[in-house]
Amino acid sequence: MNIAQLETFLELSDCLNVTETAARMNCTQPAVSARIRGLEQSLDAPLFDRIGKRMHLTANGILFLDYARKAVGALQEASEHLRQMDDPLAGTIRFGASNFTGIYLMPAFLGRYRQAAPDLEFELEIASSAQLLAELDTAKLEFLILSDHIAVDERRYQCRHICNDEMVLVVPPAHPLATVSSATLTDLSQDVFLMKPPPSASRSFLLDRIQGDDSSLGRVMHISSTEAIKQGVLHGLGISVLSRFVVAQELADGRLKEVPMTLRPFRRGIRAINLRDKLLTPAASEFLKRLVESGGRAEALPWAAEGAPGRPPYPR
Repeated sequence: MNIAQLETFLELSDCLNVTETAARMNCTQPAVSARIRGLEQSLDAPLFDRIGKRMHLTANGILFLDYARKAVGALQEASEHLRQMDDPLAGTIRFGASNFTGIYLMPAFLGRYRQAAPDLEFELEIASSAQLLAELDTAKLEFLILSDHIAVDERRYQCRHICNDEMVLVVPPAHPLATVSSATLTDLSQDVFLMKPPPSASRSFLLDRIQGDDSSLGRVMHISSTEAIKQGVLHGLGISVLSRFVVAQELADGRLKEVPMTLRPFRRGIRAINLRDKLLTPAASEFLKRLVESGGRAEALPWAAEGAPGRPPYPR
């Protein structure tokens, strides 16, 4: 068994097509078939079946898939770790984030960080928390940036608080609620309320705070994109409760109006999550240290205050 066989197995299990696998790996179809045969012989187990014109993973293949992912991930991680030993501001950092944190929180920080670390590359995956945790477990990702409303086993995962996120009720400036001193749950139910459909962490957080369900909000319109919900409020489609990070610009320029609420505070924490029993690469470790110390704010990076891009001093 060798790494080429494992990588070929993973590619073939993803697309279930020898021709496509060969193209992805820049090799011939016979080479793909030979690697899979060699892997099956070393395991003494069939990994694929052909049923008609379609290829499928066998029960053995399904069982072996997670082990192969972990093995390839561990080798890639070890190689990256060694490459970064001399310089924690170089190499590649692979991490995941929820839709909210990946779109509205991380880009400004990443942009500022790369000014000081031009040799550092980022691979950011935005997906559901369940998918991200699965990829963290198989070493495809080094760490995650998620809301603390996502429950995780802290015996298995190390969690580090980055910042707090306040969710606010927003309406168009001409909306009747724009002039009230505070809004109640009854007020929220008088208009169409825009929110994500299940399963959604922000939806669960919201319903937990109002201690109710969809019916408590009256007429609800489900929209799967946070950005689309914001655009819906801007164009008079309804009202919503969104992160202050999401609507900061629109509140600043007057296109949206924040309405205080009499409900429980809509605050949640944002945290970094990584496996306790896995060693972070030097680049990831340094990045998380800076992220936590700055509270996720690009302007709070130590070298941001210097007023010009440049590589910060790093103690050897």
